[in-house]
Amino acid sequence: MVCIAAGFSHHDRVAVHRLDERIDLVRYRVFDGGLLGLLLVESTPGSARAVASRREHREREVSAGAGWAKPARAALDAAPASLRALYGELDEMLTASGEVEVDVKLHYIAYRRLVNVACVIFRPKNEEVLVYLKVDPDTVTLEEGFSRDMRGIGHHGTQGFVVVG
Repeated sequence: MVCIAAGFSHHDRVAVHRLDERIDLVRYRVFDGGLLGLLLVESTPGSARAVASRREHREREVSAGAGWAKPARAALDAAPASLRALYGELDEMLTASGEVEVDVKLHYIAYRRLVNVACVIFRPKNEEVLVYLKVDPDTVTLEEGFSRDMRGIGHHGTQGFVVVG
């Protein structure tokens, strides 16, 4: 959780250490000309138990199909066991920080912080999992047949992605 305010008291800074969640206190200041300054005042890592409980809750939702749209759930169910295992590892990597939330859409699974950072699409007939990453394509080396610049092409989630398949 990130709390942004013009200032924090001593009690605010002490209180975040008493909670099991990851909390960042950020102070803002607006300068002349509309420039916004942000300063991290206090940060607590939270406990591994809190992250583990969120992960267990998400795994229960996924296994029960809670919140899953039918086409996305059907695509995951139709995927071979090897692709489901690959998706499990991918999901664990994308959510390991505890700051990324999973939002299942009709045709894809979005991983987001404030905006999508990754979108996952299953194509069981082709035995592939496509991962759309929020990466500037000019900053990475694209490999033919593995990654592709999606600027100007688009996709269900967000523009400006590099697709890895």
